[in-house]
Parts: sequence; structure tokens; C-alpha cells
Amino acid sequence: MYRLKYDVESDVLAIIVSESGKLSYAEEMGEIVIHLNEKGEPLFLEVLKASKNVPLTVQVLAKREAVVQPRPL
Repeated sequence: MYRLKYDVESDVLAIIVSESGKLSYAEEMGEIVIHLNEKGEPLFLEVLKASKNVPLTVQVLAKREAVVQPRPL
């Protein structure tokens, strides 16, 4: 299960992939920052300038915190 959090003040959308593991390092790719554990597995992603990059999601999350179930591939 993924959790989404939006920080209105910094305009950052966090996509939390895993609640377990220790943060080891981060990689920045444009306006997306991926935070990884020591094995290189993603813990969470940050979308910078979220209101520009994912405006509809931000509108919903600005009103409430949402929990999103991933879709099967």
C-alpha cells in the first residue's frame, strides 16, 4: 500500500512506498527525488513543485491525506 502526503507550504508531494528500512541516500531526477535504503530499494519519492506537476492530485490532498492502493499490473 502506498501513502501520499502533500505539504502545502513547500509544495511537495511525498509518495511513501515503504515504512520499513533505513534511509541511506537520495537521487534527484529533475523535480523528483527518490529516497533509497542501503539496498537501493525506494522508501519514498518526493515530487517537487507538485501543484504544477500533478495538479489534480494536489488539489485532493491539500484537503485531506489519502491512502492509495496500487493497481495490479
